[in-house]
Amino acid sequence: MDFNMKKLASDAGIFFTRAVQFTEEKFGQAEKTELDAHFENLLARADSTKNWTEKILRQTEVLLQPNPSARVEEFLYEKLDRKVPSRVTNGELLAQYMAEAASELGPTTPYGKTLIKVAEAEKRLGAAERDFIHTASINFLTPLRNFLEGDWKTISKERRLLQNRRLDLDACKARLKKAKAAEAKATLWNDEVDKAEQELRVAQTEFDRQAEVTRLLLEGISSTHVNHLRCLHEFVESQTTYYAQCYRHMLDLQKQLGSSQGAIFPGTFVGTTEPVSPPLSSTSPTTAVATMPVGPSVAGLAPPGEAALRLEVTPPASGTRKARVLYDYEAADSSELALLADELITVYSLPGMDPDWLIGERGNKKGKVPVTYLELLS
Repeated sequence: MDFNMKKLASDAGIFFTRAVQFTEEKFGQAEKTELDAHFENLLARADSTKNWTEKILRQTEVLLQPNPSARVEEFLYEKLDRKVPSRVTNGELLAQYMAEAASELGPTTPYGKTLIKVAEAEKRLGAAERDFIHTASINFLTPLRNFLEGDWKTISKERRLLQNRRLDLDACKARLKKAKAAEAKATLWNDEVDKAEQELRVAQTEFDRQAEVTRLLLEGISSTHVNHLRCLHEFVESQTTYYAQCYRHMLDLQKQLGSSQGAIFPGTFVGTTEPVSPPLSSTSPTTAVATMPVGPSVAGLAPPGEAALRLEVTPPASGTRKARVLYDYEAADSSELALLADELITVYSLPGMDPDWLIGERGNKKGKVPVTYLELLS
């Protein structure tokens, strides 16, 4: 019991001494041992790594789970060390609603059949999203969390110890300075100075040892960067795979809907149902008869501001049709043809075109025209 009381009193005395030293340093009334420039740079890099890792982690969590309530629920399950329950993705929920709507509204009607096709595609998109979230969580989020909850806590603990050792060292320096000043005035015995010098040597040794431990941990941040770099590559790979799957599923859906569009809307002429791919470096040879700018058929695949692709096109010998314009249409750019209601124009499709657009001709003018503004004639 007496030993515990003495230990508590000793700890309280050390804490008080550190508090006094810290306060006097803040007011400029005590000297402070400065760390070398390399050590300060290591500290700054560690702090920056921690701060940016937290921001990247939080924003990635938002990307993978936009619902804040769901994120809080997942956080609580993790803290309780319990398995997070499986959650239906938004795509899968949309697929469920569409399938139920088709069942109630008539699965054999054109609308019902299309709902079923879109529902199947949305279900596949939802499954792809689920796989991406799972992979990204394991390969990217988990290593970031492990750093913040493991390595960083260890570094923070050793830094606090180093701060305490530094305060002890500076307090010993201050006591030795006062002892020597008192000795000069012959108010202290020499053994008081010897005691202060011994305490200073012990404090210096403990400070140097703790500084070395902390330095080694801080230098380990370089290994953390290498590990996070590898995880970042894996995150990009999983994200690339996810978007490639989504693109493929939507192309398949577009092909299915395009092949059935003529049967559903007899007045609609669709020249091709081939899926549209992103612009590639190679182009198909064409016969030069007329030159017109043709933009990418899938919006967003070409960078904004990129020059329109110049294609030499020849109207197909067969496949041209007459069409009556239903409404006035103002061309958005030079690749489109302005239309006036009730006029007759010649239309045809080109391989790879968006099925919602055709090439329209009126006299010596050519351009893209929207299918929904036309009534195609036999």
